[in-house]
Amino acid sequence: MELSIRESGWQRKGIDEMIGKKKSAVLAVSSQQAPVLSEADFRLKNNSGEIAIDANFAAQSFWKDAAIRYFRKASAVFGLIMILLIAGMAVVGPGMNDYTYSGQTLTEKNLAPRVKGLEQLGIFDGSEKIRTTTGSKLVNYYEEKGLEDVYYWFGSDNFGRDIWTRTWTGAQVSLMIAVAAAVIDMVIGMSYGLISGYFGGKTDMVMQRILEVANGIPRLVIVTLLLLVLKPGMLTIIFALMLTEWVGMSRIARAEMLKLKEQEFVLASRTLGAGHFFIIFREVLPNIIGPIITQVMFSIPTAIFTEAFLSFVGLGIPVPQCSLGSLISEGFNSFTTHPYQIMPPIIAMALLMLSFNLVADGLREALDPKMKEL
Repeated sequence: MELSIRESGWQRKGIDEMIGKKKSAVLAVSSQQAPVLSEADFRLKNNSGEIAIDANFAAQSFWKDAAIRYFRKASAVFGLIMILLIAGMAVVGPGMNDYTYSGQTLTEKNLAPRVKGLEQLGIFDGSEKIRTTTGSKLVNYYEEKGLEDVYYWFGSDNFGRDIWTRTWTGAQVSLMIAVAAAVIDMVIGMSYGLISGYFGGKTDMVMQRILEVANGIPRLVIVTLLLLVLKPGMLTIIFALMLTEWVGMSRIARAEMLKLKEQEFVLASRTLGAGHFFIIFREVLPNIIGPIITQVMFSIPTAIFTEAFLSFVGLGIPVPQCSLGSLISEGFNSFTTHPYQIMPPIIAMALLMLSFNLVADGLREALDPKMKEL
């Protein structure tokens, strides 16, 4: 009993000593004179020269970084140059001579290519090899018909029409149809897929069943039936391609929406009261524009080939208009006798499809951050 009372007295004494030391420290601090602050103490420190900023990193935006990565890929640059070259020739090519795409001169039909200046070198001089029953011989119809001042750079067809003018006019028509159909498909398919993926549930289930039904019908059957029912023409082909090519775009847009709709920036916008369509088209869409652009570039060659196939079988652009497919169809009939008539449209279409695929492949690598280190 006496021992416990003595221990408690020692504890109380220790506590009193600690309190006394703290009081003396507080009194010592309070006894010091408070610092006097002046206006100069509140001025901003001019030390911008001492702050190290990575200027290259600060100026590097996403699109600038994507452009740098794109132009590092030689095949993508080649594809872009070829697209610009063919598109430019499709605009200025038909006006580079005095012929029109529909003008016929029957006295100048089936003339081989002849280019002024190059004929002196023995190439593109209007000569062609003709097969006969006794063998093959080299003929020049320009000299036989007395056409000394006539030049057909790609030759003339069975009706005396200039193949140079018709090739670039056909490339212009094919490009217009393909690009217009791809852009419309992008708008329809992208909107359909984004809405389906965002709302989910029953809405997504119903929209996906409709998509499966539309995808189950062969595209060529739909396009052929539409062209048989409607009047053939450029708008009809664009409409037919528009109804059949949007499925792939919608699937990509839906997949991207399912990945992003639970991200923090979407949840923050929803918490702040943003509407559904504001979130879809203002928050999510800018973040998936890379895959969308890539899919559009891949869909353009498909549209070019589909249009060419329809024109080849006689369901495309009506006469006297022409496209690359109709030119190939016309040249196919005289391929064994005059092969030069089919070569220009085939080469133009092959270069277009190859170039768009190369550009799409380059855009996929440039716009996908996951492939940045590859």
